[in-house]
Amino acid sequence: MTTKTSHRALILFTAALLATPVAAGPEADRIAFQQYFETRFPRLPTTEFVNGAYALDPVGRENWEAIEEFPPYETALSKGEEMWNTPFANGRGYADCFPEGPALAAQYPRWDPERGMVITLALALNDCRAANDAPPLQYKKGPIADLLAYIAFASRGQITAVEIPEDDPRALAAYEQGRQFYFARRGQLNFACSHCHMGNSGTTLRTEVLSPAYGHTTHFPVYRSKWGEMGTLHRRFSGCNKQVRAKPFPAQGEEYRNLEFFMTYMNNGLPLNGPGARK
Repeated sequence: MTTKTSHRALILFTAALLATPVAAGPEADRIAFQQYFETRFPRLPTTEFVNGAYALDPVGRENWEAIEEFPPYETALSKGEEMWNTPFANGRGYADCFPEGPALAAQYPRWDPERGMVITLALALNDCRAANDAPPLQYKKGPIADLLAYIAFASRGQITAVEIPEDDPRALAAYEQGRQFYFARRGQLNFACSHCHMGNSGTTLRTEVLSPAYGHTTHFPVYRSKWGEMGTLHRRFSGCNKQVRAKPFPAQGEEYRNLEFFMTYMNNGLPLNGPGARK
């Protein structure tokens, strides 16, 4: 795709997604969002977007596929499975909170009309712990990432299908706040999420190919070589904020939950393929 064509596609997308957000609504946003990337990368099969930068970087993909033969998140899977199957002190367990079993990642994030807020899977897991008098898990890494990895693995192949009840203005407001966050400039570098992962997706920053936003939520949590361990989606949000020299928001705070709500809705239709391994 030429630079001129790419720039024009971004302008058209921006007009469609940002000009009349209330009139357009989430579904019109999603269609415009996905069409933008399908136009930007016309030779890329839709399901390849779940592989992030490795869908666009042949050399990186070769290395990644070699790593996936002995994935660095295997230990996390074992720890997460053990956590799932270990009862709390009161004798109950995660299965009592989630009787459908661990293959439940596609149910989140979701809108909770009773609480009037977005519920992510990580938040739901800590809600389960609170209901059983167990201490909460930290949200960026450690046991929560292990448990999320096990659930993600059990949920592989499920289709992203976030629902936004358009008859609930609170849900629409949460979605809109997440959308605005994604496109808002912040930090000393004055960058938005969209600068790297939409307008510059597929280009190289230093030695790294910038991954497309389409597919970003499908493969978390991830083992990053940079971290040397597993990390959650909200840990990645925090890292991105720091990279543009902006103060990060609290993991599982309203800002990041609403951002996850927007981003995951944009990925509706893509299969889940977590946990992942990245640089």
